[in-house]
Amino acid sequence: MFGLFKRAEPKQETRATASGFTAELMAAREAWISGSRGIAELTATTQSCVSLWEHGLSIADVTGFDLLDRRTLALAARSLALRGEAVFLMRDRLVPAADWDVATRLGEPRAYRLSMADAGGGTSETALAGEALHFRIGSDVAAPWAGQAPLKRAALTAGLLQAVETALSEVYETAPLGSQIIPFPEAPDTDLEALGRGFRGRRGRVLLRESVHVQAAGGAAPSQDWRPADVTPDLSRAMTAESLDRARGSIMAVFGVLPAMFDKAAQGPLVREAQRHLASWMLQPIAAGIAEEVAQKTGQAVEIDCMRPLQAFDAGGRARAMSGIIKALADAKDADLDPAQIEAAGRLVGWDI
Repeated sequence: MFGLFKRAEPKQETRATASGFTAELMAAREAWISGSRGIAELTATTQSCVSLWEHGLSIADVTGFDLLDRRTLALAARSLALRGEAVFLMRDRLVPAADWDVATRLGEPRAYRLSMADAGGGTSETALAGEALHFRIGSDVAAPWAGQAPLKRAALTAGLLQAVETALSEVYETAPLGSQIIPFPEAPDTDLEALGRGFRGRRGRVLLRESVHVQAAGGAAPSQDWRPADVTPDLSRAMTAESLDRARGSIMAVFGVLPAMFDKAAQGPLVREAQRHLASWMLQPIAAGIAEEVAQKTGQAVEIDCMRPLQAFDAGGRARAMSGIIKALADAKDADLDPAQIEAAGRLVGWDI
């Protein structure tokens, strides 16, 4: 009898986890919000810089760790450029993680909950810190276990670039470019429509139309003849070109790409110097960080070199330096110097002899 008034058990709610439908919706929402926040990932400027990172690291020479193949290095470079960090699970190959949660102690990662993307639905796996490779750049002292993307550290400039390009795209889509307003005497709407259709497709032809000069009471009306008024917006007064160039240059500088490299007047020496700047100040330090992370997790001596494959060095300067070294060794041999003395002299100028 009392069973009739028994409270029903609460219905258990189930949710999708990791890379399920809910996570995908949240990721899509976050991407939409970040786009309006000024991340500017959809601009050609950012994608050009990301491609330089991606292709520059993918051809790097890797010594001591065979799992870092070209495809994995390209994935790591793209994730570092857009997210500031990349995580790979070490199995028989390096499995890239689409999303992850990290548990830390004293600022160092201790365990990960990784989500790997698959075509039929994502999978989740828990791994210790020694089982995962975590590459990161731009870490802050408040969160040393997390990386920051270059655009996140320059969000104001990224927002300016996105705002200018969005405004220009809207102008070219909705503004009356090339439209003109022509004064015409009073006439029915049907005649005006017919007159407007008569101007279409008449390029290079002579069109004869009635003048707007009318006379009343023996004098001309205070109106001018056909002088069209252009309604195309004057964007030069808004300094859109200058703002766009400055924003693009700042974004390139954040990624370590010299803006002059994309100038129309750029010559070969400038392009080579820009490539050396990108390789020596951005890609090679990132490669050294990746090699250090792999060496700590695997206990192997790992080296990653971006300078030689990219030819990011001064060939003439190296040839002159090599000639100087050979001449110095020959002079030392003629002077019967001790090998220890030669080695000590080489250390003074940074030569490993």
